[in-house]
Amino acid sequence: MIFPFVWRILPGPTALKVLELVVLLAAIVFVLFTWVFPWVAADILPPPDGTVDTSTPTP
Repeated sequence: MIFPFVWRILPGPTALKVLELVVLLAAIVFVLFTWVFPWVAADILPPPDGTVDTSTPTP
């Protein structure tokens, strides 16, 4: 598994390792939401249907 490998390579005592993991996960989430997800939405997914019905509503 990847988690035991990451846990072993992080320096410091347990409390510092937990803090480092939280910062690492926050950085990964930030990168995903800033660059990866918008790229996927713009380049891979089909564009949304942007048509708007402009006909007058019937009462």
